[in-house]
Amino acid sequence: METTVAQQLVGEFFGTAILIYIGSGVGASNSLKDSKAYDSGWLHITIGWGLAVTMAIYSIGWLSPAHLNPAVTLGMAVANQIEWRMVLPYITVQIVGAMLGSLLVWLHYFPHFKETKDSDAILSVFSTTPAIKAPLWNVISEILATGVLVYALLAFTQGDFTEGLNPVVVGLLILTIGLSLGGTTGYAINPARDLGPRIAHQLLPIANKGSSQWDYAWIPIIGPFVGATIGGLLFIAVTTWI
Repeated sequence: METTVAQQLVGEFFGTAILIYIGSGVGASNSLKDSKAYDSGWLHITIGWGLAVTMAIYSIGWLSPAHLNPAVTLGMAVANQIEWRMVLPYITVQIVGAMLGSLLVWLHYFPHFKETKDSDAILSVFSTTPAIKAPLWNVISEILATGVLVYALLAFTQGDFTEGLNPVVVGLLILTIGLSLGGTTGYAINPARDLGPRIAHQLLPIANKGSSQWDYAWIPIIGPFVGATIGGLLFIAVTTWI
């Protein structure tokens, strides 16, 4: 059905908030002390994020395209799947929605932050950090992973999915990227997913928090945007040649 610009922006805002509330909630359950899922591991995190994406898309897909990701929005614009005038408004509400989702995670796990003394573990609930801090290779990881994401999402538009199953396939794509490519940087592949929560981490009076590590923050922003552009251009090239 046709939706208004306002409805689309509401959808992107609440969809991104839901994504972060569920996705970062998975990180909190794994990283914060005295959680029943404490230290449950990478498989738990990657499955949780994949399901978070699926549920967020189902929740608001009737309102907006459910990009929930500034890099996806940019890639869609590059591939002429969305008007360029919508890019900045989408990105703005996605980042603010991610901040709301982070606020909800903080409230949900409030006593567990008090019990957790590891400031790096607390930051990992909100934002990504690299396994090995090597800026060049970290940004390359984000570029490549986001390029795969955006190209695949665009390719999905060319197929005939069973009605209603596209969000499940997208969730499986996120799970696949997390399992195969996420071990280097924590696969932000989404500037709003990292920037919104990092701002929330900076502003909220979180017990035992340390640095928000703004020196790293450019990587999960620039990397996904570059990767999305490459993914969009690759899609155009492939569809043009065919």
